[in-house]
Amino acid sequence: MAVVGAYGHTAAFVLAEIRRRGWTPLLVGRDADKLHSAARAHPEAPVRVASVADPASLDRALSGAAAVLNCAGPFADTAPPVVDAALRAGIHYLDVAAEQAVTLETFDRYADRARDAGVVVVPSMAFYGGLGDLLATAAMGDWPAADDITIAIALDSWRPTRGTRETVRRNAGRHLVFTGNALTPPNGSPETGSWRFPPPLGVQETTELSTADQVTVSRHLRVPEIRVLMNPTPLRDLSDPATPPPTPADSDGRSAQTFVVDVVVRRAGERRRATASGRDIYAVTAPLVVEATARVLDGRLRRPPGTAAPGDLFDAADFLRSLTPAHLTFTEAAG
Repeated sequence: MAVVGAYGHTAAFVLAEIRRRGWTPLLVGRDADKLHSAARAHPEAPVRVASVADPASLDRALSGAAAVLNCAGPFADTAPPVVDAALRAGIHYLDVAAEQAVTLETFDRYADRARDAGVVVVPSMAFYGGLGDLLATAAMGDWPAADDITIAIALDSWRPTRGTRETVRRNAGRHLVFTGNALTPPNGSPETGSWRFPPPLGVQETTELSTADQVTVSRHLRVPEIRVLMNPTPLRDLSDPATPPPTPADSDGRSAQTFVVDVVVRRAGERRRATASGRDIYAVTAPLVVEATARVLDGRLRRPPGTAAPGDLFDAADFLRSLTPAHLTFTEAAG
């Protein structure tokens, strides 16, 4: 597995997860010094310098890989050239983009080319975009359609990486909501309210949020309304320029941050719920994207190759159970 942006914060967890599963990663990035520094923890791993501005260097870097995991943001800059390189190489592509616009463009721009090449392209296989979509799909179960889906996220804090701050800066004013069966710019300020999370959190104040989840879920689930909510504490952290970056709090390098993602699907007065909880939204992205890559490579897919949202491509409940309890806790319930 080639990991592009191999010296980034999330990429460090991705490399460790690849190694934990007994595989050898291939480290790819534009900064040779940072690549070799990251490679000290993975001395057997090949290191290949490449730039998204140089297609030939990407072709050389991906030679011999079975799949490429793009962890290099901003994804508006890196996703198109790395997807193009993956298609030229005939290998699968997954990324951890959180940007709605990038995820939407990847779905639309590469649908035909990926299908014709027999290549799987999965954008936003991460905490934002991936986890919520898997939970929504698991909660939906055998319902062919639903009235609405709410993805409620509670973080006890949010210490953003430099990449997250750059993503926020680059995406200001480009947000979308999913209402009336369409992705559309929001009409006015985000709505505030409250959400009853499972114990022990209980009722929390929330603010409506635009995330990649509205894009991934709407690609394949028949539902006219998709809301994403978040409690205010992490949003205050994110907006404060003085909030420091994440720091390790355990031997795996995870921060002390905790998360709960609570998804409720409603249909004609019935409710179905799926919930995941765990630690560190950056760290949990690693098992999500590596497990997805493993399933792509061994053929555990629910649909043919092409561009796909996680919940459309995989057995969502089985996928989430495979990460429990080592990486997160997953529960399902009616009502």
